[in-house]
Amino acid sequence: MPELPEVETIARGVHDRVRGDSIVEAWFGSHREPFKMPPAQQAKALQGCTIVAVHRTGKHIVCELESGKPLSGSNSPVNRREAKRLDGKSRLDGQSQWIVHLGMTGRLLVTTPDAPVAAHTHARLLLASGKELRFVDPRRFGRLEFRDLARVDAFTAPGADPLVIETAEFAQLFRGRKLAIKAALLNQTLLAGVGNIYADESLFRAALRPTKIAGKLTKTELERLRLALRQVLEHAIQLGGSSVSDYVDADGIRGFFQLEHCVYLRTGQPCPTCQTPIRRILLAGRGTHYCSKCQQ
Repeated sequence: MPELPEVETIARGVHDRVRGDSIVEAWFGSHREPFKMPPAQQAKALQGCTIVAVHRTGKHIVCELESGKPLSGSNSPVNRREAKRLDGKSRLDGQSQWIVHLGMTGRLLVTTPDAPVAAHTHARLLLASGKELRFVDPRRFGRLEFRDLARVDAFTAPGADPLVIETAEFAQLFRGRKLAIKAALLNQTLLAGVGNIYADESLFRAALRPTKIAGKLTKTELERLRLALRQVLEHAIQLGGSSVSDYVDADGIRGFFQLEHCVYLRTGQPCPTCQTPIRRILLAGRGTHYCSKCQQ
């Protein structure tokens, strides 16, 4: 499943390519699984909307929309509002949202209408610029949802964002927790966006064994983990995410951070620090990779 760096990379790519564009027509497929509301309603609601901004909230891609004409001029009301940082918790009057969750194999691609249509394409948004925004998902675990913010609340992530969380709040998340720190990192109600890859990689860089009880970590250990997590995520974003399965960015290009994995999927290979073979165990139902010497 795409994690925070992959979703962030896609959101930034889509934002750079379609911000200010308007949706001329929306087509949705016949499979019911990807839709959190009926596709016909989504198509009708999306048509004519302008894409104000595209950003990540947790593991979701949120397209901020506004009815009316495309953006024109930096002093337009839409542009002034879009200039403010969007964190998924903001509400702009008269705005709506199109929310994309990629699931296990989802892709959100910016292309042209004449480009070959991949199998398992579930949504195609034709834009006024001549571009097309497509959602492709072979396993159909992804979800698409339209929200009218005049009727419902804006989408928010269930947990804190690991890219911006500060020391005290981070420590408070794990206080009294009796589960393993790896399991705690995967809990989306605590930290939104962290998955198996980046939990393993961050724990390695923080020199913490994934089986340690979260509530027993010291303040020093927790701060080391917070900083390692942020550094790993930011570096992964710079490299376009990790392509270990189906993930590609908005242009269909694979990421490169998988080339810098220290432990994830490196079972039996030498630790890059001490040469001890990397171990793999099952923890909280997930394959977990670590160095038994470096991580204590």
